[in-house]
Amino acid sequence: MTVGVVLVSHSADLAAAAAKLAGELAGPATAVLAAGGSEDGRFGTSIEKVEAAVSAADTGDGVAILMDVGSAVLTSKALLADLPEEAAVRLVDAPLVEGAIAAAVTASTGQDLDAVVAAAEQARGMRKL
Repeated sequence: MTVGVVLVSHSADLAAAAAKLAGELAGPATAVLAAGGSEDGRFGTSIEKVEAAVSAADTGDGVAILMDVGSAVLTSKALLADLPEEAAVRLVDAPLVEGAIAAAVTASTGQDLDAVVAAAEQARGMRKL
């Protein structure tokens, strides 16, 4: 079992592409799932999509949720508020793509939820030049 990673974006295409990239780097044993777009396929967010992705990604070691902006954050917060206190689901303050890669690769090494969240949040400071 590994920590699962869920990516929440206003764009289904963006969430799917970021999840595919992070998932390829992490390998098939790590669940990296996209929850992007609205229920009707437009830009937006859907609590039902986020809830389904969290449920599917949860293998028992917890789930890290990374979000882009605005309603993706609000929707994820609303879901977290509805979960039982003991649920091992955490919102991560990290850039979506870089954070997703860091989270997924760290999860693939068998690290716990705290380590996965920390790795994703450290991606915020990764310099590119």
